[in-house]
Amino acid sequence: MLDEGTAAAEAMNLAQRSYKGSSEAVFLIDKNVHPQTLAVIATRAKPRGIVLEVFDASSHDALPTKDFFGALVQYPNTFGEIHDHSELAARVHDRGALLIAATDLLALTVLKPPGEWGADVAVGSAQRFGVPMGFGGPHAGFMAVHRGLERALPGRLIGESIDVDGNPGLRLTLQTREQHIRRDKAT
Repeated sequence: MLDEGTAAAEAMNLAQRSYKGSSEAVFLIDKNVHPQTLAVIATRAKPRGIVLEVFDASSHDALPTKDFFGALVQYPNTFGEIHDHSELAARVHDRGALLIAATDLLALTVLKPPGEWGADVAVGSAQRFGVPMGFGGPHAGFMAVHRGLERALPGRLIGESIDVDGNPGLRLTLQTREQHIRRDKAT
């Protein structure tokens, strides 16, 4: 992935593609998600017609009564607080939706991994490990899914960049073999 925000937006798309409920379902975002991640998600949601709803993941009455296809939490949140989202994960799954955790890889060296408390998708940035800036984007992002969602991962991401002469150019940032071999299964 290009960065955490892009990975979170792709995770939102994955959740929408995987959802079996109403096409009117919304996407929930915890109020304590990093603002830059929220901005990228909002930009990506608008042309797809996805309605975003901010909620408080730390509240036990946080989930709306309307349909939603996914929920995004920040772990640790933008203020550095660490919450146990296992109960939230169970409630999200009961509604047929996916729980996405935007997380910090370095923090996960001491925190319980999102998959162990019920997250279906984990996204974040690898910049914390000193990945150099540049190469067409701010830094490396990642996305991981639990078993069963592997085929729903984005198979090809195309980014726009500018060459040394200032001309726009497109580049493939991620593509799987299925894009060329099994086109009927490509995402």
